[in-house]
Amino acid sequence: MAIVWFALSAAGLVGTWWYNIAFFADPGGLGYLEGWFANAASASASIDLLVVAVAASIFMIVEGVRLGWARWVWVLVVLGAVIAIAFTFPLFLGMRAVALHRRASPER
Repeated sequence: MAIVWFALSAAGLVGTWWYNIAFFADPGGLGYLEGWFANAASASASIDLLVVAVAASIFMIVEGVRLGWARWVWVLVVLGAVIAIAFTFPLFLGMRAVALHRRASPER
């Protein structure tokens, strides 16, 4: 399952930044956050994304602390806001899947 999460993370990074770079190259007269709420459809998608991002961030912090990652899981939360939650949340899930698999595997 980790491979699926890592693939989604890569898709989230490339997909979001493809359009971010395109926007910054030609903003079309809108500010970045202004574009989020340019019409009802984009506002709906923006609120949807913001709520999911907050929920994912809370989950990453709580689960990260449980897994012993308390010191660095905050980096993923910040990167989620700066880069894209579509990148960092699947990345977290992939790393979590690897950690849980290692914990469940008998020592060699």
